[in-house]
Amino acid sequence: MEELKKEDIKCIFPKRDENSNKGNFGYVGIMGGCIEYSGAAKLANLSCASLTAGCGVVRLIVPKEIASGVMPYLLEQTLFTIESKNGHMIFNKDKIDKSLEKLKAIAIGMGWGESKDNEKILRYILETKDIPVIIDADGLNALAKMDKSTLNRTKCKVILTPHLKEFERISGYSLEDIKNNPQELAIKFAKEYNAILLLKGHTTTVTDGETTYLVKRGCAGMATAGSGDVLSGMLVGLLGYNEPNVLTVAAGSYLAGLAGELAQKDLNDISMRASDTISKIPEAINDIRKQIKIEK
Repeated sequence: MEELKKEDIKCIFPKRDENSNKGNFGYVGIMGGCIEYSGAAKLANLSCASLTAGCGVVRLIVPKEIASGVMPYLLEQTLFTIESKNGHMIFNKDKIDKSLEKLKAIAIGMGWGESKDNEKILRYILETKDIPVIIDADGLNALAKMDKSTLNRTKCKVILTPHLKEFERISGYSLEDIKNNPQELAIKFAKEYNAILLLKGHTTTVTDGETTYLVKRGCAGMATAGSGDVLSGMLVGLLGYNEPNVLTVAAGSYLAGLAGELAQKDLNDISMRASDTISKIPEAINDIRKQIKIEK
């Protein structure tokens, strides 16, 4: 167990060949949204975070009923809709299969709401696909209602990004025990369920049960709606062109925290929004890469 340092993650942000195209840096997907979050501004921000973190293409996968609310927020992103009822996705095997075509990784759950079909969709992906899957927010709520042994059977590389209360729900550990032993319980859970766990906190723990990094970046200004969505966006963006391992996930946490710190420095801890963190991703990457010789 060690504190993650800037020099540990420079390899995640390598110099790019001039003779590159978007396909070199990965298609990634973001699946979420429901009628309660019909504007889907959070999801749009999340897809912006993915692109700014360096992936080639983002596919935003949402219920068909909220497509008109999402489209005004999209510029560089692509949109894929899934049939819905009462503003929530309906499980449709063929549509789910098509939504995942060409993807290097997917993030699931942001703004997804509560629906039995969410559980069906998540279970189907975990049981039938072989793709890195970030599960966050309402995706974690769906997972908490499922048989977690699915995590031991899946071919997916599963990355879970809970805060303490979400970790209580998916793990069965008490909140008090988690607060008292966050690293120990995170390692135990990750090892038992063959997952990468990013347990958010003042010190964020990122572990696959064998290797553990402590990420001590971030600031009070990030305690605002959408910050977790932005983190998931950065993570899936990095997975477009990096291996789905514990170092890549820890690098995403470090990048998000550093970008947040830079935003708070320019603004203040009261006025920051999650989108301010996105705006500082390029500066944060420059800071991480500053010892790398970048030549034309």
